[in-house]
Amino acid sequence: MSEQFYDYTKEIYAAAGVDTEKALDELAKLRISMHCWQGDDVGGYENTGALSGGITATGNYPGKAVTPEQLMRDMDKAFELIPGKHKINLHAIYAITDSRPERDALEPRHFEKWVEFAKERGLGLDVNPTLFSHPYAADGLTLSHPDEKIRKYWVRHCKAMRKVGEYFGKETGITCLNNIWIPDGLKDVPGDRMGPRIRLKESLDEIFEDKYDEKYLVDSIESKLFGIGLESYTVGSHEFYMNYAAKNGKMCLLDNGHFHPLESVADKIPSMLLFNEKIALHVTRGVRWDSDHVVTFDDGIRDIAKEIVRCNALSRVMIGLDYFDASINRVAAWVIGMRNMQKALLYALLLPHDGMKKLQDEGNFTKLLALNEEFKTYPFGAVWDRFCERSGTPVREEWLAEIENYEKIELGKR
Repeated sequence: MSEQFYDYTKEIYAAAGVDTEKALDELAKLRISMHCWQGDDVGGYENTGALSGGITATGNYPGKAVTPEQLMRDMDKAFELIPGKHKINLHAIYAITDSRPERDALEPRHFEKWVEFAKERGLGLDVNPTLFSHPYAADGLTLSHPDEKIRKYWVRHCKAMRKVGEYFGKETGITCLNNIWIPDGLKDVPGDRMGPRIRLKESLDEIFEDKYDEKYLVDSIESKLFGIGLESYTVGSHEFYMNYAAKNGKMCLLDNGHFHPLESVADKIPSMLLFNEKIALHVTRGVRWDSDHVVTFDDGIRDIAKEIVRCNALSRVMIGLDYFDASINRVAAWVIGMRNMQKALLYALLLPHDGMKKLQDEGNFTKLLALNEEFKTYPFGAVWDRFCERSGTPVREEWLAEIENYEKIELGKR
């Protein structure tokens, strides 16, 4: 890209009160957590059979990673094509060990290869206990199960993974987010809504008894509206977790695919930040009933990014992606989603938020609407290209040739 084109773009934004260099510097600091489960359709290394708990990966595109080494190679290729330095989000089922311990017996040593991988590349690590695809989750209940034996098993698992998360934070020097999501719910109308939630609260209280330095580990809890086979009642609702997080000093994680399709997660962000020091996000793209499509540069993701920037909360929102599309090249799916999240944040950083707030406070809604529309056609792409160039990654669609070549030399041989 010519220097003249970027300089011209820089002048256009400067005339509107926006410093493109400042925006680029801010974006370069941000780490997004890339979810490992896109690379192998949430398979992991337990070999326990089909997915369960309302989770389904559709499609059968060739080249799925089936070993840790393959998954790591795929991640390396993705990170080559994604600007900046980021994090890897791991589920418990991605422990790399020959002993195949039960989930409640997992230890930091079972994740040593992931720590080595991350440290060599300057990446952070996040962690999630895996409370699905297991015999003790077969009836759709885990931490809220009426059977104490089953409930305690999952409590031990969650406690074990918090210890793993602390290990990640200490080893990488980057704070690890431990996020708890459970599939608990019922397909049809429940006879008791309170009981399972009492049990869930008691389970969470026990899980969080152990205190860790937040320099290394922070905890979040993730709600969901419904799951496949759990359409009528979800124990871990948004209201449950929002109140639990506020009362117990935990982060509430908002997954924008876990709400009603017409519900705006962007609108929730300012309210959540008003009462919480930090919040966490899982960014996905909901299509009708399915919440796990590859993130695109659409209105929803731009609105989320705008609220983060407007609230001056880039350091207060921990962003991760969460989708699994097995119908397309899985490495490309990572690259598309991660780059689109970065594009959305850059787009938000290139808006004159102070000026727009002033127009709103003055009641000048005509000019506010006009500017919102005009900025949609500002030469944002030139600034994005500059960010890619400075990061040593391909601009525009040039990265796709790398993916196509990787598919020939690596994915196509699997």
